[in-house]
Amino acid sequence: MSIAPVEHAFANADAQAQALADAVAARLREGIDARGGAWLAVPGGATPRKFLAALARQALDWPRVTVILTDERLVPADDARSNARLLRESLLDHVQATFVPLVDAQSGKMDLSTTAEFAHAFDAVVLGMGADGHCASLFADGDNIAAALRVDTVESVLNMRSPSVPEARVTLTLSALVATRALFVLIRGADKRRTLESALRGVKPFAHAPIRAVLEHAPVAPQIYWSP
Repeated sequence: MSIAPVEHAFANADAQAQALADAVAARLREGIDARGGAWLAVPGGATPRKFLAALARQALDWPRVTVILTDERLVPADDARSNARLLRESLLDHVQATFVPLVDAQSGKMDLSTTAEFAHAFDAVVLGMGADGHCASLFADGDNIAAALRVDTVESVLNMRSPSVPEARVTLTLSALVATRALFVLIRGADKRRTLESALRGVKPFAHAPIRAVLEHAPVAPQIYWSP
């Protein structure tokens, strides 16, 4: 049985970004106090840039924070479409957090379960969402979508190819994304709000609105942060 999401609406993107940064920072502080460190998963793309900049201004014990992306495009690290580049420019160049890349130079992807420091649950996961209902790189037409949306899959990271996007991706799976103590969804615009509302009503099955799978399997109340 899913836990009903809590919606937070803001007049503009700046207010949205600051409120989300405050909420995420509070979760990271709780993790540091309780376990000596905190893990955070964040999205790529253009939408989270303001949030990441606001998070960088938070007073945190940053050396105790580990950050991972929810997904990555398989492009060079300095490419304009690299999520790691976005994260570096918006957050990591300004704080002393540890970054764990999703893409390993030798294996092609990282297995979160083999990362010794990972405490089997994120302190916070922040997701973006596309107008088509995808989140991370969980695309409805992705070649590995069925495996990625299995809540019992043992794989934390999968490769994903979709005709909807120009490059191959790697993505956290559903089971990895919902292993979290707090789940936030960051969206902007009327189109994305309609998509999210349709997904929450169950208009489409999981495979056609991957955000619905994440929200319905979350062990905590998802926090929706929306602005026009």
